[in-house]
Amino acid sequence: MPNRPGTTGSPAAPESPAEQAGGPVPRVVSWISPVEAPPGPGEKASDYDRFAEAYAAENETSLINAYYARPAIVDLAGEVAGRRILDAGCGVGPIAEDLRERGRCRGRLRLQRPDAGAARQRLGDDVVLVRAELGGPLPFADAEFDDVVASLVLHYLEDWTTALAELRRVLKPGGRLIVSVNHPFVSQMAAPRGTDYFATRSSSEIWELGGSKHLMTFWDRPLHAIADAFTAAGFRIDTISEPAPAPGARERFPEVFAQKQSGKFLCFLFFVLTKA
Repeated sequence: MPNRPGTTGSPAAPESPAEQAGGPVPRVVSWISPVEAPPGPGEKASDYDRFAEAYAAENETSLINAYYARPAIVDLAGEVAGRRILDAGCGVGPIAEDLRERGRCRGRLRLQRPDAGAARQRLGDDVVLVRAELGGPLPFADAEFDDVVASLVLHYLEDWTTALAELRRVLKPGGRLIVSVNHPFVSQMAAPRGTDYFATRSSSEIWELGGSKHLMTFWDRPLHAIADAFTAAGFRIDTISEPAPAPGARERFPEVFAQKQSGKFLCFLFFVLTKA
């Protein structure tokens, strides 16, 4: 699924003291706006398929995707030559493509995408695309994969129990789950005053892409709840990462980094987990 994006090539908004200290990248972009009222009970949210093509085009060169989320996941995957990998929620396949170009990719899963045309065009026939529901049973055998990548998908689910159990089931003993989610500190700083950090809560935005507006809803949870969910599902937490952006980001987006001497910012939180 798509992620909550940051700034693109447009001018950045003035930074708060937290941002000047290396805090979040401004999320003020022309196609994102706050939700003025809570979504109604029947209002459909996070319908990625309606704007997948426009979203993919937007993020081919964006700071938060092309220079941050994608390279961070690939770097955490490390050397995976000969390993069978499941890319859960791969979208049009940019991470799968990056791994394959390094000679690391043998297998992929594509979740919740009824139109596989864009991914197939990008990845060719040597990557298997399968439509399935993250949060339900997956159409794979036990211990089928050496690694699972779940980049910016879990934060669309209120309950992670079934999703993590299934991702663990399809991993071999000692296999890795490489995950990125919205950073809970960023979510809290963006939340209305008085929001309870310790609650698992929904938050929404309007994305205007592909000539229409789309309601996006995420589930924010505190850091301890994220860690507890992983360990309760039978994973060992090996790595927690708040990475720097990829080389070239500062030159491509100088206005974002003008007052970030470290060259780093808060955005997503990355984990490498091992099936215990």
